[in-house]
Amino acid sequence: MSQDGASQFQEVILQELELSVKKELEKILTTATSHEFEHTKKDLDGFRKLYHRFLQEKGPSVDWGKIQRPPEDSDFCLLPATASHFPPPPPIKSPPISSKSNQGSLICGKSKDRPPPSRFSKIQPYEKIKARGLPDNISSVLNKLVVVKLNGGLGTSMGCKGPKSLIGVRNENTFLDLTVQQIEHLNKTYNTDVPLVLMNSFNTDEDTKKILQKYNHCRVKIYTFNQSRYPRINKESLLPVAKDVSYSGESTEAWYPPGHGDIYASFYNSGLLDTFLEEGKEYIFVSNIDNLGATVDLYILNHLMNPPNGKRCEFVMEVTNKTRADVKGGTLTQYEGKLRLVEIAQVPKAHVDEFKSVSKFKIFNTNNLWISLAAVKRLQEQNAIDMEIIVNPKTLDGGLNVIQLETAVGAAIKSFENSLGINVPRSRFLPVKTTSDLLLVMSNLYSLNAGSLTMSEKREFPTVPLVKLGSSFTKVQDYLRRFESIPDMLELDHLTVSGDVTFGKNVSLKGTVIIIANHGDRIDIPPGAVLENKIVSGNLRILDH
Repeated sequence: MSQDGASQFQEVILQELELSVKKELEKILTTATSHEFEHTKKDLDGFRKLYHRFLQEKGPSVDWGKIQRPPEDSDFCLLPATASHFPPPPPIKSPPISSKSNQGSLICGKSKDRPPPSRFSKIQPYEKIKARGLPDNISSVLNKLVVVKLNGGLGTSMGCKGPKSLIGVRNENTFLDLTVQQIEHLNKTYNTDVPLVLMNSFNTDEDTKKILQKYNHCRVKIYTFNQSRYPRINKESLLPVAKDVSYSGESTEAWYPPGHGDIYASFYNSGLLDTFLEEGKEYIFVSNIDNLGATVDLYILNHLMNPPNGKRCEFVMEVTNKTRADVKGGTLTQYEGKLRLVEIAQVPKAHVDEFKSVSKFKIFNTNNLWISLAAVKRLQEQNAIDMEIIVNPKTLDGGLNVIQLETAVGAAIKSFENSLGINVPRSRFLPVKTTSDLLLVMSNLYSLNAGSLTMSEKREFPTVPLVKLGSSFTKVQDYLRRFESIPDMLELDHLTVSGDVTFGKNVSLKGTVIIIANHGDRIDIPPGAVLENKIVSGNLRILDH
C-alpha cells in the first residue's frame, strides 16, 4: 500500500472510531435526568473536543530545536531560591551557536542571533517587582482580585479519605482553614472584599460543601464550582468505559476530573466568570490548595494592576529556581517568540537529561498563576485556549487498563498576550504532597500567623531540610502515631527514616540524621533525645516499666 493509501486508510479508521465514541456518548447522555442533562452535555461536549484532538495530533507537541531559555530582565541573573535543598549551580557559559542548523539542540544564554528581549515576554526577578513598593490605594487594587484554589484532589496518597484540603496540617487547621484565615486577614486589614473560589471535582464537591458551613461567620465570601467529569477510555478499544452518567457503585472508576487545565471552560460555564466581571473584578490568583506558600502577594498584584510600562499582563506564572529535587517539574521556555510551559512528558527521550539539567533550565513552574478574567472570557469565547494533551495511563481495580486525557492550567500561557514569568523566592512554593512535607510544616521550622506560614527567624539558614520518611509513615494516621510530638528541627539539614521507628516527646534533630530499622527490628527514639549528625540502625526498644 502506498503512503497516501495508508494515510487515507488511517483517516477512515479514526473517523469510524470517532463516530463510535459519539454514539457511546449519546447513549450515556440519554441516562441523565433533567437536572443532570445540561451540565452532563457540556462535560461530554468538552470531552469530545479533547478526544478529537487526541486522535488528530501526531508526534511530539514541541520541536526541541525551537526551545530557548526565556530572556531574563536585562540579562539579570536569577536570584537563588531562598529555601532550596542545594546551592544554585554556577552560571554557565553559553555554547557558541553555529550558523548551521541548531535542530535538536537547546539555545541558551546571550546570543547575537537571539531576538532582542524587548520583543518577547520575560522572566522578572521578584526583588525588582517588590522594590517598586505599594501604592496608597492598595485596598482598591485588592478589590479587583479573586482567589481561586484548585480543590479537586483526594487525600488517598496520604492514606486519608475525602478531599485533601480537609487534612489537618498545623495546629489542627486544615489546608482550607488556613486559606480562609489568610483571605479573612486580608479583608479585615485592608477593608476589602476578596472572595475565595474553590474548583472542586465530583470527588470532593459534596464533602467540601458540607464543611463550608463552618465559615459562615468569616469575612470571606466563598464560592464553588465543579470541574468537568470525563469518561475514562479503554486503552485497547479507545472507547469510553462509562455506560451511564452514574458515578457511584460500579461506575465510580468510569469517570475522572480532567486535570486543572479544565478551569477555563468550567469557570466560564459556571457563570462565576461573568458574575465577577460584572462586579468589577479583573484578575484571578490560581494555586493548588496544598501549596501553603501560595498566599496573595500584594507586590505582584500591584505589578499587574499598575504595570511600569502601562501594558498589563494577561497571564503571570510564578516560577522558582530548580533544585535537584525539582528536575521533573515543568519549566518555562521561550518558543516561537512566546513563553511556553514545557512538561517532561513532552520532551523527546533523547533530550530528557538536558531538560532535567538545573543549569540549562534553571526554573520550574510553581503553579501559582495570575490571570486576567477579561482575557479568559475572550479566549474561551474564541475557543482559542491551547493546552497540550496529557495522556495519563491508569489501571482500574479490576485490572482494566485505561487512559485519561488531561490538560494543565499553566500550559495555556502561550494563548495569552503579554505573558510574564516572575522568579519568586522558594518560600512561595511549599507544597504538602507527602507526610515528609507534612513533618516540615508541622515543625518549629515555621511559625503560623493569620493562616500564613513563615520560616522561623531562629533558623540560621533559610533553606528547608531534606526529609525522607519511609513507607511506615506514608499514611497520616501512621505518621501521627509514630511521633509523640514533632521534633525540634531548627538545626536539621537532612533526615532519612526507614522501617519501624517511633519518636518520643521533645526529640531534637540536628545536622544529618539517618535512622534505619531493619526488617523485624524496631527503633524507639527516647524522649528528650538529641541526635546530631548521627546514624542510628539496628534495634532500640524503650520498654515501659
